[in-house]
Amino acid sequence: MPHISLPENLPGIIGPMTAYPATTKPLNALAEALLVQDSPTLSKTDREVIASYVSYLNNCVFCSETHGAAANAWAKNPTLAKTVWENPQTSLISNKLQALLKIAGAVQKDARTVSEPMVQEARKLGATDQDIHDTVLIAAAFCMFNRYVDGLATACPPRGFAGYADMGKRLTETGYVRALESQ
Repeated sequence: MPHISLPENLPGIIGPMTAYPATTKPLNALAEALLVQDSPTLSKTDREVIASYVSYLNNCVFCSETHGAAANAWAKNPTLAKTVWENPQTSLISNKLQALLKIAGAVQKDARTVSEPMVQEARKLGATDQDIHDTVLIAAAFCMFNRYVDGLATACPPRGFAGYADMGKRLTETGYVRALESQ
């Protein structure tokens, strides 16, 4: 049961974003800027993998499942996110993304533990300054999003709920700025 009055049957972040539209626009704009852009060196799939992985580390079921489903949809691989959650080093992601996930994991745990060796390893594997910047910002933003969802005790379908795949696919089709409009 949510800690505050939220619209019924709107899971995760959708409930508070519907109830509090003044904060919805900037939060969705941030998600759009972080996740929807494709750069030559960090794809939409990579960005969603980072968001999903950090959310998984934070035990935020709604965000890890939704963004994992978006990563799966971009990659056209229905098990990508789950294999990353289980072990990034044995999943089917690039060595560069594995190194970036180490940085993201450090941000999730204690951002001060991001170290020069972590950054140098990512650089050695092809990460650019922009990739490192975006990884840190995605990880930090998703710590905030996860705490927003879980701190309000929003409604959340269980892990593995089939509807997450639909949500992830819809995000790949509409992005984040227009996501609530398609509800």
